[in-house]
Amino acid sequence: MGTDVNNKEYRFQHKHLLEMGQLTAEDILYILSLARSFKEVSSRPIKKVPILRGKTIINFFFEPSTRTRLSFEVAAKRMSADTFNISASTSSSQKGETLIDTARNLEAMNPDIIILRHPSSGSPLLLTQHVNAAIINAGDGTHEHPSQGLLDLMTVMEHKGRIEGLTIAIIGDIAHSRVAHSDIVGFTCLGARVRVAGPATFMPSHIESLGAKVCATAAEAVAGVDVVMALRIQQERQHDPLIPSLREYARFYGVSRKLLELARKDVLVMHPGPINRGVEMNPDVADGTGSVILDQVANGVAIRMALLYLILGGDKGGEAS
Repeated sequence: MGTDVNNKEYRFQHKHLLEMGQLTAEDILYILSLARSFKEVSSRPIKKVPILRGKTIINFFFEPSTRTRLSFEVAAKRMSADTFNISASTSSSQKGETLIDTARNLEAMNPDIIILRHPSSGSPLLLTQHVNAAIINAGDGTHEHPSQGLLDLMTVMEHKGRIEGLTIAIIGDIAHSRVAHSDIVGFTCLGARVRVAGPATFMPSHIESLGAKVCATAAEAVAGVDVVMALRIQQERQHDPLIPSLREYARFYGVSRKLLELARKDVLVMHPGPINRGVEMNPDVADGTGSVILDQVANGVAIRMALLYLILGGDKGGEAS
């Protein structure tokens, strides 16, 4: 299964990237293929190409971020775009300005892309109804984080050579994780089987409708799998405690070497970050054999280069509509 970047018949038809569900399997495979070609740029002595010169990209983040925000900025700058970063704490939202009014003011400055992270699900979709700039969802509430889903797919594809037929276990706070939602949709779209496990309070009732199998225990989820993905407990999205303690959570759902003995010997260990060591994952697992966590970070730049290029109408992908 694959789609080559030199396929002249393929056209990327999306102006915005809001969720994994809008992408076909062909879209996803094309993005992954293009990202692999862009990854080479990051290994050059001079890490810059001129293909987005003159384009303006705004990173508009209402929530803290290290990897996503920086990788979008690095991706844009490596393609010579002009980038500007705005956080909620330094924007007029602190003075009572609404998201729509802020976006309209940004629109008046004629950006090409606005990359939005926001605590409210659906915020990127809302912006598409009020501005002409392309919108990329960098994480909206508990909804989705599509570029993270794509970089996770790219990382597994690099190490396993395929997605179809693999079994992926996602362990942790499924209910509040936009990464989990994007990963489930993306991996199942390309033919993988996805299992999820976590405390009952972290398991949304709709998750099986996305294609995942709910397992009663972490051990059941991990048995014989090719990939184990651990998720951070999203305490900032919880109004009341949903687990007795972090120690108890780590005992039953923390990814340890003992738990990984149930998986395949060549199992990949993943985490979208940031890691709470000793809670969702033990340090010897995070830093040990099979961990591809830093590969995820590196691939984040390549994936975001590919997305910016395609959304801005890169010649390999045709004109974005």
